[in-house]
Amino acid sequence: MKRKNIKNTAVILTIACVCALTVPGCRKKEKETETPQEPTIQTSREATETPEVLPTETERPYPEGMMGSYLSGEQVAQEKGLRRPLAVMLNNIRDAVPQTGIAKADVVYEAPVEGNITRLMGIFEDYDDLEKIGSVRSCREYYVFFAQEFEALYAHYGQAVYAKPFLEEDFIQNLSGLEKYSKDIFYRTTDRVAPHNAYTSFEGIQRGIADYGYDQEHSKGYHGHYVFADMGTEETLENGSAASMVRLGCYATNQPWFEYDQESGKYKRFQYGGPQIDDATGEQLTYDNLIIQYHGYEPYDQNGYLNIDVLHGKKGKYITRGKAVDIRWEKDAVWGVTHYYDENEQEIHLNRGKTWVAVVLDDKTDSISIE
Repeated sequence: MKRKNIKNTAVILTIACVCALTVPGCRKKEKETETPQEPTIQTSREATETPEVLPTETERPYPEGMMGSYLSGEQVAQEKGLRRPLAVMLNNIRDAVPQTGIAKADVVYEAPVEGNITRLMGIFEDYDDLEKIGSVRSCREYYVFFAQEFEALYAHYGQAVYAKPFLEEDFIQNLSGLEKYSKDIFYRTTDRVAPHNAYTSFEGIQRGIADYGYDQEHSKGYHGHYVFADMGTEETLENGSAASMVRLGCYATNQPWFEYDQESGKYKRFQYGGPQIDDATGEQLTYDNLIIQYHGYEPYDQNGYLNIDVLHGKKGKYITRGKAVDIRWEKDAVWGVTHYYDENEQEIHLNRGKTWVAVVLDDKTDSISIE
């Protein structure tokens, strides 16, 4: 069922603090920032109530103690599926790859940052066995919005100055390497030079959660972000166009692409001229769903910091099982989730499995190749 359109409920992301969705159990935190001098911040955003979240799929019985994952749709133990996920900012500059632990992330966001590079945010449901996750890098404010769509705990090592007002909202539960508890949460290795050698772990995240008194469980009434295909069925996009090769030329430095593997039904991820792997396993990253969403933006300053509009929906692509269709995306509230609709105004159903979301600036769409 189509969600109510809220195009007129949110004002542009430009630079303000928002009071809306409140997650209990949060303390106010003192922050440091990457940028030494703060600009003047104008308050221009409206508060928005979070609507009741609807179920993501028809309820189906699972074995006792099991449930459908909110991140992947796959069957998982309730003790992990009902726990709030972890969102981690992952370094994606050449000196920092391959990342460690990224293969365990059920959802990965890729978005541009200053300097013509991208930064990744992995969202983890089951990370209990990870002793090394990273390397961890700093926050940009648009990632705060993406993480909040999943009610995720948000781990990062510092932040750009423009993210500071959002991180200081009481309902944002984040763990930063520039806070007083950072030594409990993060550690540095000797195999890479700073700032590309900061990592965290399951144990470190748990200590951080305890230090700040953060919540481990989702808020009451939470039913997830994505809508998944019914159990036992598959979304094949029969009317879609061919999508065996997806090239994201919009990202000038790492020049990533995905190749469809028909045998597995998954997309293999490549960047910097070769397969993107997880350093812990040596295996190539693969995904069931690719979502490309276009965003308006404007530069914050002469240093290249980007004010990416995450509130006002635009068009995009949904890609799965070797096919692609045009979509549009819209938010149901300022701090709510993003919904995706096809050309018939039906909300798309993702295949169960892992998802990669590519955030593309709206003047770079011509550099995307799908064939």
